[in-house]
Amino acid sequence: MTTTTSNAPTGSAGGASVGSTVSLTLHQFPYDLRSWFRNRQSRFFTVILPITFLVILAGVFGGSTNGKVNQVDVAGGKIDTSVYYVPGIITLGIIANSLVNLVISVTAQRESGVLKRRRATPVPAAAVIAGRALTSVVTSLVMSAILLVLGWIFYHAHLPASTAPALVITIILGSLAFCCLGYALASVITDEDAAQPVVQAVMLPLYFISGVLIPSSTLPTWLSDIANVFPVKHLVEALLAAYNPNNTTAGFAGTDLLIVAAWAVAALAFALRRFSWLPKGG
Repeated sequence: MTTTTSNAPTGSAGGASVGSTVSLTLHQFPYDLRSWFRNRQSRFFTVILPITFLVILAGVFGGSTNGKVNQVDVAGGKIDTSVYYVPGIITLGIIANSLVNLVISVTAQRESGVLKRRRATPVPAAAVIAGRALTSVVTSLVMSAILLVLGWIFYHAHLPASTAPALVITIILGSLAFCCLGYALASVITDEDAAQPVVQAVMLPLYFISGVLIPSSTLPTWLSDIANVFPVKHLVEALLAAYNPNNTTAGFAGTDLLIVAAWAVAALAFALRRFSWLPKGG
């Protein structure tokens, strides 16, 4: 990711070829992945928190009432509430991994001077960013696989084989999109201590109104209309389309994915203009 001349120390990486950048990204990736595994906060937000939410929400809302299994309305019919929460909590895990963790860690690294030192090395900025994005994609896929297995074992949430490719592609695109949003948000946070409160204050309301914690079909129309503006609900809908047993198509939610992609492009453009490798704190 580039910055203005005043913010980015010059280095020899500016003219790196595409092949060299890809090679350096793949070289950087294992170190980023190792750093992720060693970070207790990253492991908590990416794995433990989504599992906890799935168990609590599916346990509280996914039981039965008067002998009838609780269900929610989705495209094409109804599904068990416990099944609905599997793609919903996968969304939470993707965002926690690709946006929440990224904002907190990138802000901390920038304010402590780590990013400045990285930018001063011959490794191109694109390789540093791509390595972090690749780590987010891989860990999001692992987290999603864990939730899919738990959903299948405990809640009989079966993924249709015909839509499995759509689910994988949606997870990858969602992870990359929220990485772009994470860099955009990190670019406006100037204090390391403020990173976590700010990102949680932004995301928690969106979780509630976007169908992550509460099924969208049970929300007031005006709240759903507000949620439609933001990418969280569209990622939920895209994952649900791939997970919905009533779906007879390949499972791609084209409109929802386009909206998520549009947010990613806008966030990337903003981050390219505002992101700094130098500490912003006073």
